[in-house]
Amino acid sequence: MGDQMQFIVEKLNREPFRKNYNLISFDSLESGQLLQLLSDVLGEIDPKHAVDIREELPEQTAKRMLSLLGILKYKPPGSVSDLSAFRQGLVTGSKPVIHPLLHWLLQRTSELKKRAYLARFLVRLEVPAEFLQDDTVADINTQYEELMEAFKNLHKEHEQLKTSGLSTAEIRRDISAMEEEKDQLVKRVERLKKRVETVQNHQRMLEIARQLRLEKEREESLAQQKQEQKSQLFHAEQRLQRAQLQLKEMQDAVADSKPESLMKKLEEEMNFNSYLVTEKMPRELESKKASVYLLQKVVAEPAMTQSDLTALESEINGVNAQMNQLIEKRMMKYEPTDNKFSMYRQQASLIARKKEAKAEELQAAKEELSKLERLAQHRSTQAHELEGSEVLTEDELKQYVNKLRSKNTLYKKRRLEIAEITAECGILQRTEELLKQRHEAIQQQLQTTEEKKGISGYSYTQEELERVSAVKSEMDEMKGQTLDNMSEMVKKLNAMVAEKKASLAPVIKELRQLRQKCQELTQERDEKKIQYDSCAAGLESNRSALEQEVKGLLEECAQEESNYHYMNCMRRSLEVQLQRAKAEVKAYVCPEPQERRKAMREQYTRMILEQENLGKKLREKQKVVRESHGPNMMQLKMWRDFEQLMECKRECFQKQQNQAAIGQVIQEGGKDRLVL
Repeated sequence: MGDQMQFIVEKLNREPFRKNYNLISFDSLESGQLLQLLSDVLGEIDPKHAVDIREELPEQTAKRMLSLLGILKYKPPGSVSDLSAFRQGLVTGSKPVIHPLLHWLLQRTSELKKRAYLARFLVRLEVPAEFLQDDTVADINTQYEELMEAFKNLHKEHEQLKTSGLSTAEIRRDISAMEEEKDQLVKRVERLKKRVETVQNHQRMLEIARQLRLEKEREESLAQQKQEQKSQLFHAEQRLQRAQLQLKEMQDAVADSKPESLMKKLEEEMNFNSYLVTEKMPRELESKKASVYLLQKVVAEPAMTQSDLTALESEINGVNAQMNQLIEKRMMKYEPTDNKFSMYRQQASLIARKKEAKAEELQAAKEELSKLERLAQHRSTQAHELEGSEVLTEDELKQYVNKLRSKNTLYKKRRLEIAEITAECGILQRTEELLKQRHEAIQQQLQTTEEKKGISGYSYTQEELERVSAVKSEMDEMKGQTLDNMSEMVKKLNAMVAEKKASLAPVIKELRQLRQKCQELTQERDEKKIQYDSCAAGLESNRSALEQEVKGLLEECAQEESNYHYMNCMRRSLEVQLQRAKAEVKAYVCPEPQERRKAMREQYTRMILEQENLGKKLREKQKVVRESHGPNMMQLKMWRDFEQLMECKRECFQKQQNQAAIGQVIQEGGKDRLVL
């Protein structure tokens, strides 16, 4: 328990809590403070739970914490055997409940943060089966499940990327390669610019190319919008077809039936639904609650051994035997008047079981029907994604053919219109070019006229002045509008400030009273804190003195224990030596020669004699070596001199042979010269 509290205090004193606790201050926390501390720790794991428990009811606090602990898969320790006791301890802020919970949370904070984050997206919403029969709800549920699976896959990829991690060397290589590609592209662009500058009207051609690119991008966006609108249209047509089919089925049902039959069907459906609500569902709910209660009891109980299981099995067998005996006694005491009632009871139970079975079969058939409808809808969407089409009836096929014919005629008309527009566009482009050329000629003529008159740039200056004046007038209008808006905004702000002041006046009065009360409580708290600190300091000093005394006694005890072990070892060694001495005396006094030979004295005597004989032999050998040392050394020196002499002779012989070979070569060379 002390190690657990020490771990909790260390974790709470670090980031991000920074509580500055010690063991005494942490142990003296009240139940409300412990619950607030637990709420802060849960808020660090899941930010939604970072709330002040004074602003909510205790039941809400316990419900919120229990829901998060269920998501985090916390299991109470073995000391808290009953789940209701754990809930009660969590509501009251009991230390035996809060301390193990804080220890468990602070041990695995990072893991629990990840689990809480994933729970926001992966905890499924349970939708009842009767609601899933609606097509819209079923579609939304399937989309919800698909999005959940997509989130799982994305989270797995994210974790794999985090664990894999690219090395800095690879990133640097990629950056250098990208920079090289960028330099190459810049050089290529510069070369293309130089080429284009030599072409006439290159600015106009660049402008046309830019417009072409923009139009292509616009065309792609329009094509995408068209595709999206097609898909939306397809889904709308599908919904319309389903609605028409339902309408047709309802019309057929109304046309073929009478009001009496419709009322009968509605009554049957109402009876079936009332049976489900009043009889079947409550029984199933009670059975589920009972099973959940039993499972909670099993989870809360400690782990069972094999002996406990055998005891439970024997108890179950005994209870079954008692039940059988009671049934036999009851059958023996059965009166004949009860036979009729038993027969009726059996028939009623059989009918009830048949009714339940039929209701389950009907429910299963409805679920299967809804499942098949969803499957058909899914298959139709898949067919549409694969650019397929649904099977058309004869009337629909005729309508489709007529629609195609009308579209074909419309297409031909539109194509003729496009050809006329294209021809007209070419004429207009040519007209635009001619007008531009004429405008350029007029501009050149105007410039030459201005130069002749000595007012060159007059027309350009006049255009600039007109443009600047127009811009100035627009700016003045905008400034006027801005000033009006600002004045209106200032008025509104002043009105809002006055309203806020009027609404905050009573709150400020209450706040002043609360501040006074807070100051009084702060003073009282400071006085209590001083008293507590003095008491804590006295207890701490007493504790340190007691710790030092205990430490000295422990050291003294350890020293005495070591002395005891040393004396015990010495005693054992002396006992062994004494036993060996007694055995030696017994063997030495024994009259039998074999036993006397086993004595240590006799053995050491023999060993001494052997060593003395060996010493004599070695001394004799040493004497012989000393006497022959001088002649041996002389002989060794003579052999070394002989070896040097033979080595010198070998070298002389090799030199002589080399000189003879050189003379022979010289003689052969002279003979060759004479022959030449």
